[in-house]
Amino acid sequence: HRRFDYRPKTDPYCQARYTFCPTGSAIPVMKEEDAIEVYRLQAPVWEFKYGDLLGHLKIMHDAVGFKSSLTGKNYTMEWYELFQLGNCTFPHLRPGMDAPFWCNQGAACFYEGIDDPHWKENGTLVLVTTISGTMFNEMAKWVKYDNDTGIYYETWTVQASPDKQSIVWFDSYECSKFILRTYQKLADLGAVFKKIQTNYTSIILFSGEPVYLGNETSIFGPQGNKTLAATIRDFYYPFKPHQTVGEFFVDLLKIIDHVILNGQFYLFYNLEYWFLPMKFPYLKIIYEEVPLPTRNKTSFGV
Repeated sequence: HRRFDYRPKTDPYCQARYTFCPTGSAIPVMKEEDAIEVYRLQAPVWEFKYGDLLGHLKIMHDAVGFKSSLTGKNYTMEWYELFQLGNCTFPHLRPGMDAPFWCNQGAACFYEGIDDPHWKENGTLVLVTTISGTMFNEMAKWVKYDNDTGIYYETWTVQASPDKQSIVWFDSYECSKFILRTYQKLADLGAVFKKIQTNYTSIILFSGEPVYLGNETSIFGPQGNKTLAATIRDFYYPFKPHQTVGEFFVDLLKIIDHVILNGQFYLFYNLEYWFLPMKFPYLKIIYEEVPLPTRNKTSFGV
Protein backbone atom coordinates (compact mmCIF):
# COMPACT_ATOMS: atom_id res chain seq x y z
CA HIS A 1 0.00 0.00 0.00
CA ARG A 2 1.49 3.26 -1.19
CA ARG A 3 2.43 6.17 1.09
CA PHE A 4 1.59 9.70 -0.06
CA ASP A 5 3.33 13.02 0.58
CA TYR A 6 0.24 14.78 1.90
CA ARG A 7 -3.48 14.34 2.47
CA PRO A 8 -5.61 16.01 -0.22
CA LYS A 9 -8.66 18.09 0.66
CA THR A 10 -11.91 16.17 0.47
CA ASP A 11 -14.42 17.09 -2.21
CA PRO A 12 -17.75 18.55 -0.95
CA TYR A 13 -19.50 15.91 -3.09
CA CYS A 14 -18.35 13.28 -0.58
CA GLN A 15 -20.90 13.17 2.22
CA ALA A 16 -21.06 10.87 5.23
CA ARG A 17 -24.29 9.62 6.75
CA TYR A 18 -22.52 9.51 10.11
CA THR A 19 -20.02 12.24 11.02
CA PHE A 20 -16.40 11.12 11.04
CA CYS A 21 -14.82 11.27 14.53
CA PRO A 22 -17.50 13.60 16.02
CA THR A 23 -15.83 13.99 19.43
CA GLY A 24 -12.23 13.77 18.24
CA SER A 25 -9.45 15.53 20.13
CA ALA A 26 -5.70 16.02 19.93
CA ILE A 27 -3.52 13.25 21.35
CA PRO A 28 -2.30 14.51 24.76
CA VAL A 29 1.33 14.62 25.83
CA MET A 30 1.75 12.18 28.71
CA LYS A 31 4.19 12.56 31.60
CA GLU A 32 7.22 10.34 31.13
CA GLU A 33 6.68 8.49 34.42
CA ASP A 34 3.04 7.65 33.65
CA ALA A 35 2.06 3.97 33.33
CA ILE A 36 -0.54 3.65 30.58
CA GLU A 37 -2.63 0.54 30.15
CA VAL A 38 -3.30 -0.46 26.53
CA TYR A 39 -6.54 -2.27 25.67
CA ARG A 40 -7.55 -4.29 22.63
CA LEU A 41 -11.03 -3.17 21.52
CA GLN A 42 -13.19 -5.02 19.02
CA ALA A 43 -16.90 -4.95 18.20
CA PRO A 44 -19.16 -5.89 15.26
CA VAL A 45 -19.16 -3.35 12.42
CA TRP A 46 -22.15 -0.96 12.77
CA GLU A 47 -22.85 -2.43 16.23
CA PHE A 48 -24.45 0.88 17.24
CA LYS A 49 -27.12 0.32 14.55
CA TYR A 50 -27.43 -3.45 14.06
CA GLY A 51 -26.19 -4.88 17.37
CA ASP A 52 -24.47 -8.26 16.96
CA LEU A 53 -25.84 -8.93 13.46
CA LEU A 54 -22.50 -8.54 11.64
CA GLY A 55 -20.73 -10.13 14.61
CA HIS A 56 -22.33 -13.45 13.60
CA LEU A 57 -20.51 -13.09 10.27
CA LYS A 58 -17.32 -12.12 12.13
CA ILE A 59 -17.23 -8.72 10.41
CA MET A 60 -15.50 -6.82 13.19
CA HIS A 61 -14.17 -3.31 13.78
CA ASP A 62 -10.94 -2.81 15.75
CA ALA A 63 -9.66 -0.02 17.96
CA VAL A 64 -7.19 0.49 20.81
CA GLY A 65 -7.82 1.99 24.24
CA PHE A 66 -5.49 3.71 26.72
CA LYS A 67 -5.81 4.45 30.44
CA SER A 68 -3.47 6.82 32.27
CA SER A 69 -2.58 5.76 35.82
CA LEU A 70 -1.67 9.35 36.79
CA THR A 71 -4.87 11.04 35.62
CA GLY A 72 -7.28 8.09 35.47
CA LYS A 73 -8.44 9.28 32.04
CA ASN A 74 -9.35 6.82 29.29
CA TYR A 75 -8.85 7.32 25.55
CA THR A 76 -9.88 5.50 22.36
CA MET A 77 -7.97 5.49 19.06
CA GLU A 78 -9.21 3.97 15.81
CA TRP A 79 -8.88 4.32 12.04
CA TYR A 80 -11.81 4.19 9.68
CA GLU A 81 -13.49 5.59 6.56
CA LEU A 82 -14.24 9.34 6.32
CA PHE A 83 -17.38 8.65 4.27
CA GLN A 84 -18.48 5.15 5.30
CA LEU A 85 -17.53 1.75 3.93
CA GLY A 86 -19.58 1.78 0.72
CA ASN A 87 -17.85 4.92 -0.55
CA CYS A 88 -14.43 3.37 0.10
CA THR A 89 -15.31 0.12 -1.64
CA PHE A 90 -17.05 1.43 -4.77
CA PRO A 91 -17.08 4.77 -6.60
CA HIS A 92 -19.83 7.15 -7.68
CA LEU A 93 -20.63 7.48 -11.37
CA ARG A 94 -21.34 11.19 -11.62
CA PRO A 95 -23.19 12.72 -14.58
CA GLY A 96 -20.85 14.59 -16.91
CA MET A 97 -17.73 12.87 -15.53
CA ASP A 98 -16.12 10.03 -17.45
CA ALA A 99 -13.98 8.72 -14.60
CA PRO A 100 -15.53 7.02 -11.56
CA PHE A 101 -15.41 9.39 -8.56
CA TRP A 102 -13.98 8.02 -5.31
CA CYS A 103 -14.69 9.15 -1.73
CA ASN A 104 -12.23 6.66 -0.24
CA GLN A 105 -10.10 8.44 2.34
CA GLY A 106 -9.60 6.88 5.76
CA ALA A 107 -8.05 8.48 8.84
CA ALA A 108 -7.22 8.05 12.52
CA CYS A 109 -9.64 9.23 15.19
CA PHE A 110 -8.59 9.88 18.80
CA TYR A 111 -10.99 10.89 21.57
CA GLU A 112 -11.31 10.88 25.33
CA GLY A 113 -13.21 8.02 26.96
CA ILE A 114 -13.80 4.33 26.26
CA ASP A 115 -17.41 3.28 25.64
CA ASP A 116 -17.21 0.11 27.73
CA PRO A 117 -20.72 -1.25 26.91
CA HIS A 118 -20.10 -0.84 23.16
CA TRP A 119 -16.95 -2.97 23.19
CA LYS A 120 -17.93 -5.45 25.93
CA GLU A 121 -21.51 -6.34 24.95
CA ASN A 122 -20.79 -8.10 21.65
CA GLY A 123 -17.01 -7.79 21.35
CA THR A 124 -13.76 -7.47 23.25
CA LEU A 125 -12.20 -5.12 25.79
CA VAL A 126 -9.02 -6.68 27.18
CA LEU A 127 -5.70 -5.39 28.56
CA VAL A 128 -2.80 -6.30 26.25
CA THR A 129 0.16 -4.35 27.65
CA THR A 130 1.26 -1.41 29.82
CA ILE A 131 3.55 1.30 28.45
CA SER A 132 5.34 4.37 29.79
CA GLY A 133 4.36 7.95 29.05
CA THR A 134 7.54 8.26 26.96
CA MET A 135 6.49 5.33 24.78
CA PHE A 136 3.00 6.78 24.38
CA ASN A 137 4.41 10.14 23.24
CA GLU A 138 6.67 8.45 20.68
CA MET A 139 3.70 6.44 19.43
CA ALA A 140 1.72 9.69 19.04
CA LYS A 141 4.42 11.10 16.71
CA TRP A 142 4.26 7.91 14.65
CA VAL A 143 0.44 8.11 14.46
CA LYS A 144 0.71 11.59 12.91
CA TYR A 145 3.17 10.31 10.29
CA ASP A 146 1.05 7.23 9.57
CA ASN A 147 -2.12 9.29 9.30
CA ASP A 148 -0.60 11.96 7.05
CA THR A 149 0.86 9.48 4.56
CA GLY A 150 -1.49 6.45 4.58
CA ILE A 151 -4.67 8.15 3.43
CA TYR A 152 -6.78 5.77 1.35
CA TYR A 153 -9.00 3.02 2.75
CA GLU A 154 -8.87 -0.31 0.93
CA THR A 155 -11.54 -2.91 1.71
CA TRP A 156 -10.25 -5.88 -0.22
CA THR A 157 -7.43 -8.32 0.30
CA VAL A 158 -6.75 -10.08 -3.02
CA GLN A 159 -4.96 -13.41 -3.08
CA ALA A 160 -4.45 -16.36 -5.39
CA SER A 161 -6.20 -19.05 -3.33
CA PRO A 162 -7.62 -19.82 0.14
CA ASP A 163 -4.36 -21.59 1.03
CA LYS A 164 -2.51 -19.94 3.94
CA GLN A 165 0.71 -19.81 1.91
CA SER A 166 -1.09 -18.26 -1.08
CA ILE A 167 0.30 -15.27 -2.99
CA VAL A 168 -1.25 -12.02 -1.76
CA TRP A 169 -1.68 -9.76 -4.79
CA PHE A 170 -3.09 -6.78 -2.85
CA ASP A 171 -3.38 -6.21 0.89
CA SER A 172 -6.27 -4.38 2.51
CA TYR A 173 -5.76 -1.09 4.37
CA GLU A 174 -8.46 -0.69 6.99
CA CYS A 175 -9.09 -0.47 10.75
CA SER A 176 -7.42 -3.73 11.76
CA LYS A 177 -4.25 -2.96 9.78
CA PHE A 178 -3.91 0.35 11.66
CA ILE A 179 -4.25 -1.45 14.99
CA LEU A 180 -1.66 -4.04 13.94
CA ARG A 181 0.74 -1.25 12.89
CA THR A 182 0.14 0.51 16.23
CA TYR A 183 0.85 -2.65 18.23
CA GLN A 184 4.01 -3.24 16.20
CA LYS A 185 5.19 0.32 16.82
CA LEU A 186 4.65 -0.13 20.56
CA ALA A 187 6.58 -3.42 20.44
CA ASP A 188 9.43 -1.67 18.61
CA LEU A 189 9.43 0.93 21.41
CA GLY A 190 9.77 -1.84 24.00
CA ALA A 191 6.21 -2.83 24.91
CA VAL A 192 5.81 -6.45 26.03
CA PHE A 193 2.43 -7.88 25.09
CA LYS A 194 0.43 -10.49 26.99
CA LYS A 195 0.10 -13.92 25.43
CA ILE A 196 -3.55 -13.86 24.36
CA GLN A 197 -5.23 -14.87 21.11
CA THR A 198 -6.12 -11.97 18.78
CA ASN A 199 -8.23 -12.44 15.66
CA TYR A 200 -9.07 -9.98 12.87
CA THR A 201 -11.51 -9.83 9.96
CA SER A 202 -10.37 -9.91 6.33
CA ILE A 203 -12.59 -9.75 3.24
CA ILE A 204 -10.74 -11.66 0.53
CA LEU A 205 -11.20 -11.78 -3.24
CA PHE A 206 -9.63 -14.75 -5.06
CA SER A 207 -7.99 -14.00 -8.37
CA GLY A 208 -5.45 -15.20 -10.89
CA GLU A 209 -2.55 -12.86 -11.64
CA PRO A 210 -3.92 -9.27 -11.84
CA VAL A 211 -3.57 -7.28 -15.06
CA TYR A 212 -2.52 -3.62 -14.80
CA LEU A 213 -4.87 -1.34 -16.76
CA GLY A 214 -3.67 2.21 -16.03
CA ASN A 215 -4.65 5.25 -14.01
CA GLU A 216 -7.54 7.68 -14.31
CA THR A 217 -5.83 9.81 -16.97
CA SER A 218 -4.59 6.96 -19.15
CA ILE A 219 -8.00 5.25 -19.15
CA PHE A 220 -10.54 8.07 -18.89
CA GLY A 221 -8.55 11.08 -20.15
CA PRO A 222 -8.78 12.67 -23.63
CA GLN A 223 -6.31 10.15 -25.05
CA GLY A 224 -7.73 7.29 -22.97
CA ASN A 225 -9.13 3.90 -23.90
CA LYS A 226 -12.83 4.59 -24.44
CA THR A 227 -13.77 0.91 -24.67
CA LEU A 228 -12.00 0.05 -21.41
CA ALA A 229 -13.44 3.17 -19.73
CA ALA A 230 -16.98 2.10 -20.67
CA THR A 231 -16.32 -1.45 -19.43
CA ILE A 232 -15.12 -0.22 -16.02
CA ARG A 233 -18.08 2.15 -15.65
CA ASP A 234 -20.44 -0.68 -16.61
CA PHE A 235 -18.84 -2.93 -13.98
CA TYR A 236 -19.27 -0.40 -11.17
CA TYR A 237 -22.81 0.66 -12.09
CA PRO A 238 -24.67 -2.19 -10.26
CA PHE A 239 -22.83 -1.38 -7.01
CA LYS A 240 -24.51 2.04 -6.71
CA PRO A 241 -26.81 2.85 -3.74
CA HIS A 242 -30.30 1.49 -4.35
CA GLN A 243 -33.67 3.14 -3.88
CA THR A 244 -35.85 0.01 -4.12
CA VAL A 245 -35.55 -3.69 -3.34
CA GLY A 246 -36.40 -4.47 -6.96
CA GLU A 247 -33.48 -2.38 -8.26
CA PHE A 248 -31.17 -4.11 -5.81
CA PHE A 249 -32.05 -7.63 -7.01
CA VAL A 250 -31.73 -6.67 -10.68
CA ASP A 251 -28.26 -5.25 -10.04
CA LEU A 252 -27.32 -8.21 -7.83
CA LEU A 253 -27.90 -10.48 -10.84
CA LYS A 254 -25.59 -8.23 -12.89
CA ILE A 255 -22.90 -8.46 -10.18
CA ILE A 256 -23.18 -12.27 -10.11
CA ASP A 257 -22.91 -12.32 -13.91
CA HIS A 258 -19.77 -10.11 -13.90
CA VAL A 259 -17.91 -11.62 -10.95
CA ILE A 260 -18.90 -15.30 -10.84
CA LEU A 261 -20.21 -16.30 -14.27
CA ASN A 262 -17.65 -14.24 -16.22
CA GLY A 263 -14.89 -14.08 -13.58
CA GLN A 264 -14.35 -10.32 -13.82
CA PHE A 265 -13.53 -7.72 -11.16
CA TYR A 266 -12.04 -4.26 -11.56
CA LEU A 267 -9.97 -3.10 -8.59
CA PHE A 268 -8.94 0.49 -7.82
CA TYR A 269 -5.74 0.42 -5.74
CA ASN A 270 -3.16 3.17 -5.14
CA LEU A 271 -5.05 5.38 -7.65
CA GLU A 272 -4.64 2.75 -10.40
CA TYR A 273 -7.01 0.26 -12.01
CA TRP A 274 -6.39 -3.49 -12.22
CA PHE A 275 -8.33 -6.32 -13.80
CA LEU A 276 -8.78 -9.38 -11.57
CA PRO A 277 -9.50 -12.70 -13.32
CA MET A 278 -11.71 -14.06 -10.54
CA LYS A 279 -11.75 -17.71 -9.54
CA PHE A 280 -13.51 -19.99 -7.05
CA PRO A 281 -14.43 -19.39 -4.23
CA TYR A 282 -14.47 -15.75 -5.49
CA LEU A 283 -15.01 -14.09 -2.07
CA LYS A 284 -14.54 -15.15 1.53
CA ILE A 285 -14.77 -13.42 4.91
CA ILE A 286 -12.25 -14.84 7.36
CA TYR A 287 -11.68 -14.20 11.06
CA GLU A 288 -8.07 -15.21 11.47
CA GLU A 289 -5.57 -15.09 14.30
CA VAL A 290 -2.73 -12.58 14.00
CA PRO A 291 -0.53 -12.88 17.10
CA LEU A 292 0.41 -9.84 19.16
CA PRO A 293 3.87 -8.66 18.10
CA THR A 294 7.28 -9.12 19.64
CA ARG A 295 10.08 -6.60 19.53
CA ASN A 296 12.21 -8.52 17.01
CA LYS A 297 9.67 -8.53 14.17
CA THR A 298 10.02 -6.33 11.12
CA SER A 299 9.15 -2.75 11.98
CA PHE A 300 6.23 -0.90 10.39
CA GLY A 301 6.27 2.83 9.74
CA VAL A 302 9.19 5.22 9.79
